[in-house]
Amino acid sequence: MSLIVVGLNHRTVPVDLLERMSVPDALLPKVLHDLAGREHLLEVVVLSTCNRTEIYARCSRFHAAVGDVRDFLAAHSGADPDDFSDHLYTYYDDAAVAHLFSVAAGLDSMIVGESEILGQVHAAWDMAVSENASGQLLSRLFRHAVESGKRVRTETGIGRHPVSISSAAVAVAGEYLGSLDGARVLVIGAGEMGEGVARSLGSRGIVDVCVANRTKARALEIAKRVGGRAVSLDDVESELLNADLLLTSTASQHVLVERSAVEAVMDQRRDHPLLVVDVALPRDVDPGVGEVDGVTLLDLDDLKDFAQRSAELRRREIGRVREILASELERFRSERAAREVAPLIVALRVAGEQVRANETYRFAKKLVGLSAEQRDAVEALTRGIVNKLLHEPTVRVKDAAGTGRGDYLGDALATLFNLPDNPED
Repeated sequence: MSLIVVGLNHRTVPVDLLERMSVPDALLPKVLHDLAGREHLLEVVVLSTCNRTEIYARCSRFHAAVGDVRDFLAAHSGADPDDFSDHLYTYYDDAAVAHLFSVAAGLDSMIVGESEILGQVHAAWDMAVSENASGQLLSRLFRHAVESGKRVRTETGIGRHPVSISSAAVAVAGEYLGSLDGARVLVIGAGEMGEGVARSLGSRGIVDVCVANRTKARALEIAKRVGGRAVSLDDVESELLNADLLLTSTASQHVLVERSAVEAVMDQRRDHPLLVVDVALPRDVDPGVGEVDGVTLLDLDDLKDFAQRSAELRRREIGRVREILASELERFRSERAAREVAPLIVALRVAGEQVRANETYRFAKKLVGLSAEQRDAVEALTRGIVNKLLHEPTVRVKDAAGTGRGDYLGDALATLFNLPDNPED
C-alpha cells in the first residue's frame, strides 16, 4: 500500500483557479466520503486553506489513485482536467511524508513560518478521523507532522514573532497607506482569519475598528478584544462611507462586496480613497471593485512580494528547520518500517513455536514417566532453544528495516523458513 499527496498551491496556480479548487468546511464531510468511496483511495485527508488544496491518501495503486483525485478535482471545481492537470504536484511515500512535514512547519506557506497552518493541518486530520476517512497510516502521519511542526517552532527562530496571512494583510495595508495611525478600518469576517486580522490591528494606533459578520454576536466578541464595534453584514455599505481600509476574510462561497455597491459608496465619498485587502478564498470581493475610481484592491496574489521579504528575514532559520524535519522524517520512516516488519517476525515466531510443539508431541510417549515439574522443565528448555535460535535473525531484520538490506533479509527469512507472502493476513 502506498501513500500519496496530490495538490495545487499558491505557487502552482493563480488565485482564481485555486479558489475554484478550495473545499469549504461545510462541504468537507461530503468531500471526504466522496474521495474515500473511490476505488483506489483507502484512507483520505483533505487539507484546503487559502494557500492550497491537497489530498493525502493511502492508496492501492499509485497511478490509478492519482487519477481518482484528478477526477474528483474536476468534478468538484467544474474545471476541465486539461486546465489544471499540468499544475498538479504529486508526491509518493517518503516524498509525500516530507511534503506534509514541510507544510506543517510553515516552510511551504506563502508567508514562511506562518502560524496558522499547523492548526489547519490538525483540523484537517480531526475532520477526516471524525468522518472515518483516516485510518491508522494517515493518523500516524498527521500526528507526527503536527509534533514535528511544534518542535520546529519550539527549537528554531522561525516560530518566534510568527507571521500569518492575516498579519501580513495588515502589514501590507500599512505599507500602502503609509501608516495605519488614525485609520478607520472595516473588517468583514469573524472566523479564525478575521480574528487574526482584528488582533493584528489592535496595536497599530487605529482609531476605529468595525467588525462585520453574518452572526453579529461573534462579531461583537471579536470587536471587544480590540476595543472596536460590531455590525451585521447588512450595515457594510454604510460603514464603507467613512472607512479608509476594508479587510475581508470570510469562508463564504459567494461574493459579499459587489462592484455596484462600492461604486455607489465611492460616489458619496468625494475623492476619499479606499484600500481593500481581500484574503479570502474564494474571494469575498468582486474583482471588478479594483476598477472603481479611488479604490485599490489587493488579494492573495499581492501578498507574494511581502511573503518573499518575509522568507528573506527567516532564511537563517530554514537550514535548521530542514535538519529537524530530516530527523523527524527518518524517525517516521524507521517506525513505519518496524511496524511493517512486525508481521514477518510474528510469523517467524509462530513457525518456530509450531515446530517445537510438533516435536514435543512426537516425543510425548517417551515423556510419559516424567513428573509435572520435569515436563515444565522440558517445555521451558525447548522454548528457550527456539527463542535463542530466532533472536539474532529477529534483531537483524528489525535493525535493517526500511533499508535495502532490510528488504533482502526479510525476503531471505521468508524463503528460508517458508513463511507466508502476506503474514499480516
